[in-house]
Amino acid sequence: MGDTGVNEVQRILKAFGYSLAGIRAAIRHEAAFRLELVLFVVLAPVGLWLGNGPVERTLLIGSLLLVLIVELLNSAVEATVDRISPARHPLSGRAKDLGSAAVFVALLNAGATWFLILVLPCL
Repeated sequence: MGDTGVNEVQRILKAFGYSLAGIRAAIRHEAAFRLELVLFVVLAPVGLWLGNGPVERTLLIGSLLLVLIVELLNSAVEATVDRISPARHPLSGRAKDLGSAAVFVALLNAGATWFLILVLPCL
């Protein structure tokens, strides 16, 4: 195995560093991500506490993580579109609108998950 194993470890460590840099950039530059991260930090422990068993806990926390994932992807799309050209273009607008719609659907998913697991059984 020799150098191959060392190179793989270095590659994994570099990838981890790039991931952390991306999260730091999102926190620094993306207000929506900061808000959703605060909601995650507040709601994840609530989901752990209120979820009945591992499946409910996974769904509650997973729905919140999905919002963060989609927001990161949306921010990447927006940054790429802005980098390509600051000029308004219908396709640029469509790309940004689609990214925003994806975040909206992820938020609907989280809301529905929390409602179905925590609220509906109480009604």
